[in-house]
Amino acid sequence: MGDTSVKKVDSQFSPKGQMGQKYLAGGIRVSMRLWENEQPAEPLPPTARDYETVGYVIKGRAELHLEGQVLLLNPGDSWLVPRGASHTYKILESFTAVEATSPPATVHGRDEKVRDDQAKA
Repeated sequence: MGDTSVKKVDSQFSPKGQMGQKYLAGGIRVSMRLWENEQPAEPLPPTARDYETVGYVIKGRAELHLEGQVLLLNPGDSWLVPRGASHTYKILESFTAVEATSPPATVHGRDEKVRDDQAKA
């Protein structure tokens, strides 16, 4: 028998990560996070993650710099960042989006590790 747990997460009470993300529901193979009202800023240096990410823009605009391409993200757009792809985001106007990561980004601090490594550099 598979995992029969049912989870409901109220984002008002979700834990927040160091980068401002709210952790939403997560399972064994996938997790969700919310980026809410992220403000325009210069992008962090490009990074590569050990998980793949799909996202959906709720409001605002951002640029996704992905492997030498620049993709404009507008409300209603969805995107994919493959596992191991070099990427960064540039927020252009107050930005809200939901992302799903597989495997879950929160496992073993995957989200925070790259940010910590960048701060040390």
